[in-house]
Amino acid sequence: MPQSVEPIVAAQSVIREIREKIATRLLGLSDAVDSLCIALMTRGHILLEDVPGVGKTELAKAFAAALGLSFRRIQCTPDLMPADIVGGMVFHPRQAEFVFRRGPIFAHVLLVDEINRALPRTQSALLEAMAEGQVTIDGTPQRLPQPFLVVATQNPLESQGVFPLPEAQLDRFLMKTCLGYPVAEDDMAILTLHLQRPPGQEAGSSEISGDPGRRPAAISILDQAVASVRVSTDLLAYAAEIARATRTRPEVEVGASPRAMILLAQAARAQAVLAGRDFVIPDDVQKVAARVLFHRLLLTTASDEVDPEAWIAELLRVVPVPLEEEMP
Repeated sequence: MPQSVEPIVAAQSVIREIREKIATRLLGLSDAVDSLCIALMTRGHILLEDVPGVGKTELAKAFAAALGLSFRRIQCTPDLMPADIVGGMVFHPRQAEFVFRRGPIFAHVLLVDEINRALPRTQSALLEAMAEGQVTIDGTPQRLPQPFLVVATQNPLESQGVFPLPEAQLDRFLMKTCLGYPVAEDDMAILTLHLQRPPGQEAGSSEISGDPGRRPAAISILDQAVASVRVSTDLLAYAAEIARATRTRPEVEVGASPRAMILLAQAARAQAVLAGRDFVIPDDVQKVAARVLFHRLLLTTASDEVDPEAWIAELLRVVPVPLEEEMP
């Protein structure tokens, strides 16, 4: 093998491993994973612009985990200040002096969630970090961990309480991409993957949040009950079809996201527990659909003028109901 080809072969092996690790947690995002790999290799940064619930945050977490890199998340709000991101000098009483306390920006992969909700002054705090890999505190440069990758997200449909990124800030991003909705085949795989996880476990975490041995007995009983509820393939397809149906309605600007679809199936399992069953039936899905889905939809008309229960009931009439399987 020519010497010039060896680095390419080694890199292909690394990229394949990244794809495989992320695919165990997230599905249908191969293009976005490739964009993150390109950003990492070029020491660039990436802007993910899409509606809530399509997996932007989980993608950044899974990417960092696949590479063994440190990960931090910043939730942008109008009251977020630059010092909340980069850190600052804090007086240490025992040492009787000011010491530098690092902010969340000191990570290999930094997720800046809803970046356009931060004030321009706070947005500008990222410029030096993204361009030079450092921040300056009281005139002293502080180097950031290398590699340093900013994954920023923004909702393209929000217009209230947002501050559009200036051209200078946009130019710092190597790529801007959208994740989009998964295809029908991926919907089923996503539902199956998420319903295999115990309650309270996120994508990317290896165990249930908190110490199971220290949780109240009642919580453990409820968690075990939900985990024991069976959901047939037909019922998973039914939940996925309901979510997809919201995306095709003419009065809906933004339909149910993959997150909404997952939560619909999970809520149906809990509804089955309330009914005293260890399996889900279509009625369980229908009972929770309005409460799970409606507030996540963006309608072309004011949502407060629409009755959620009536709207979802009309939607359910056009989605074929699977035949109930015989249960033991």
